[in-house]
Amino acid sequence: MVEKDFKFTNSVIALPLFSVLLLWIVYWLQIRYDFDFYEHGIYPRTFSGLQGIIFSPFIHADISHLYNNSIPLLVLLAALQFFYPKQTIAVIVYGILFSGLITWVIARSNYHIGASGLIYVLVSFIFFKGIQTKYYRLVALSLSVIMFYGGMIWYVFPEVDNSISWEGHLAGFITGFVMSIQFKTPEYQKPILYDWQKPDFNPEEDDFMKHFDENGNFVNTEIPEETPYFYSDTLVEYTVVKQEELDDNL
Repeated sequence: MVEKDFKFTNSVIALPLFSVLLLWIVYWLQIRYDFDFYEHGIYPRTFSGLQGIIFSPFIHADISHLYNNSIPLLVLLAALQFFYPKQTIAVIVYGILFSGLITWVIARSNYHIGASGLIYVLVSFIFFKGIQTKYYRLVALSLSVIMFYGGMIWYVFPEVDNSISWEGHLAGFITGFVMSIQFKTPEYQKPILYDWQKPDFNPEEDDFMKHFDENGNFVNTEIPEETPYFYSDTLVEYTVVKQEELDDNL
């Protein structure tokens, strides 16, 4: 992964703006024509309540509820689209479906509405995925998410605020964590430059690693060849002469 692979596109702005604008349009229709959309929220463990898995993120109780969800959605959806463009649609769609389904299973018998479940999906996914990739920019993004939204973790526990759907928050947090494990991001993996970086690398079969023992000490595994003291392809004949014969000849 190199820096040029981070590309700013129109969708980084368009996706969060369109998503939040849609929430405000739904809320405007609700108050303008006095629609009672609450009945389309998640009502746990009932067949009719299953419709809320799809519709509940678009329904809000009042303008304060909608406003408090709009700002985090703008920020987190923009971050998701910029840093994880290939996974964005899947994270949003599956995040809504599975967090809604978990809420339908575990929540109290009441209508559960709002986009806060999706917000917890995004916070959880962006945080855990950045840590898992070990890529410094994404790790920095994870730390930024914790710095701005870390306090939200308390609202996944019961009895902190009975007026909110802590079950939806918990479901979103779990869903985001699971998706961070399931959705792979090969574009952020470091390129393999050496044989020892390969997953199937076996040091016992590597010629270089054979020169080291289990303690890391160098071991000379090469057996030196024995060479004669003197070697020549030319035939040499030696004649032995006694010293006395040598003196007589002189």
